[in-house]
Amino acid sequence: MSQLVQLTKQDGVATVIMDNPPMNVLSSQVSQELKEVFTHLNEDSEVIAVIVTGTGEQAFMAGADIKEFPSWVGLEKEEIRKIARGNQEVFNLIENLPKPTIAMLNGFTLGGGCELALACDIRIAEEHAKLGLPEIKLGLFPGAGGTQRLPRLIGPAKAKELMYLGNSISAEECLKIGLVNHVVPKGQGMEAAKSMAKKLASHSLQSLSRIKKAVNEGTDQSFDSGLDLELALFVDVFGSDDVREGVQAFIEKRQAKFTHK
Repeated sequence: MSQLVQLTKQDGVATVIMDNPPMNVLSSQVSQELKEVFTHLNEDSEVIAVIVTGTGEQAFMAGADIKEFPSWVGLEKEEIRKIARGNQEVFNLIENLPKPTIAMLNGFTLGGGCELALACDIRIAEEHAKLGLPEIKLGLFPGAGGTQRLPRLIGPAKAKELMYLGNSISAEECLKIGLVNHVVPKGQGMEAAKSMAKKLASHSLQSLSRIKKAVNEGTDQSFDSGLDLELALFVDVFGSDDVREGVQAFIEKRQAKFTHK
């Protein structure tokens, strides 16, 4: 069985590529391989930032593998729960990776593909990309985090509209509503993603990981509780070697050389 998720690493940046042509759909094998890759990246001390994309020019990930769905029909509820929970766990793993993640959307980003993009920190879309959650057209609804992550990102009213209608929207429209961070010309997505990832990899992972934790966990708490979390993380980071290096480099007017410790 061929590998459907490819991983490369260079200068602190990992690139994860879904390679399941023609549309890079989220099959059970892709889901399992994503879990294995991100489990590895969680423990890889050399990786500071991660880019996620799909192979080719047609799709980042055009949803789930619908051909697998007939085998689900008629299963016991507990079996359906196990399958759906599996995808949720993979995307939770990606969302909670203590490193910045960039989704480079190089085409159709639908259903499970959109949910995967939502689990990443930053989304860069090429101008021809289309995003959407079309599950309603199958009599279903998003079941891998879409109903929770999308409203938190763009607000409940717009999120409901997109999920109720199931329509895909353009990259430019996504930019207007805050669903993506940047839109770039077709074919320039990886250049933009790598440029950003390179900048991220030049910073301290000790700081980056705490920013991510403060935002991810703090926004689900009250404002005061979020401030308490921020304070605890701020105090904690001052025990790192990177803070000592960063401060000393500033005083000496030189570029800091972080060890991420």
